[in-house]
Amino acid sequence: MAGGPIAAANGGQDFPAKLTYQVIICSIIAGFGGLMFGYDIGISGGLTAMDDFLIKFFHDVYIKKHRAHENNYCKFNNEFLQLFTSSLYLAAIVASFIASIVCKKYGRRPSIQAASIFFVIGAILNLFAKNLAMLIFGRILLGAGVGFRNQAVPLFISEIAPSKYRGGLNILFQLLITVGVLIANLVNYKTAEIHPYGWRISLGGAAIPAVILLLGSLTIVETPTSLIERGRKDKGLMTLQKIRGMEDVEKEFQEIVDATELAQQHKNSYKTLMKPTNRPQLICGTIFQVFQQFTGINVVMFYAPILFQTMGFGGSTSLLSAVIMGIVNAVARY
Repeated sequence: MAGGPIAAANGGQDFPAKLTYQVIICSIIAGFGGLMFGYDIGISGGLTAMDDFLIKFFHDVYIKKHRAHENNYCKFNNEFLQLFTSSLYLAAIVASFIASIVCKKYGRRPSIQAASIFFVIGAILNLFAKNLAMLIFGRILLGAGVGFRNQAVPLFISEIAPSKYRGGLNILFQLLITVGVLIANLVNYKTAEIHPYGWRISLGGAAIPAVILLLGSLTIVETPTSLIERGRKDKGLMTLQKIRGMEDVEKEFQEIVDATELAQQHKNSYKTLMKPTNRPQLICGTIFQVFQQFTGINVVMFYAPILFQTMGFGGSTSLLSAVIMGIVNAVARY
């Protein structure tokens, strides 16, 4: 690449930089956060299709599933079962607001570590759950991990990657979410045959990518942007040189400094966001997410085995169908 900056497609500047080993490793390790999230998305639907799990925690649902003759969709109409599924995502919403403060004040790396710790503890509680309260509390901790992960990991990858490769490395994060869903469906398909504790293996499996992310987060660097915005410019410059694999990073470093100082001048970020000049970006960024949810894809991801059961598939067949759907989802994302 030429020595001077060239115009990038996003309207900024594409500074000279190498796709270093450090950037690749950091992105892969951070990407395991996507694997964690995908696993939790895919695991809950399969669990609710397992009789052993229902007998342990939701006996009324088990009775309705096998003995009641009302509409199939009513068999799973149980507020505690709904709480089991939704508690993770409700906790994630709350945790994401806390995580934004932690990310800004303490850095992206500690936030990723916090997400991993929440995940490990939550998975262990679910693995050894003796009652519904323990199960739900474990899910809440997993939700806290999701909130911290969603806040820190994409930001970490975006700030550490050279602008030329930023989109591709962020897609790795998205791809691993779909891979996590697929792995969860495969695990559920196999553990459904292990009686009566197969569901424990499914829930405890969430700890594996979390441990990998936790150990990996001990080896990754903090992002230059985070260091600079917290007043550690010298360390930020050294880190930028390290991840870019070159000494001459002064122009990129200065742009980060200028952008950070400009951001710090805005004391009321939400008020600035609502200004007319920023509304097109705000609307586009919001509308895409809203309509993604309106497609109903999350319902399919969360409850695929249950949906297949209501269509007349047997227990193992519904889990296998969810595996096939997960394969299509991962391949399409790729």
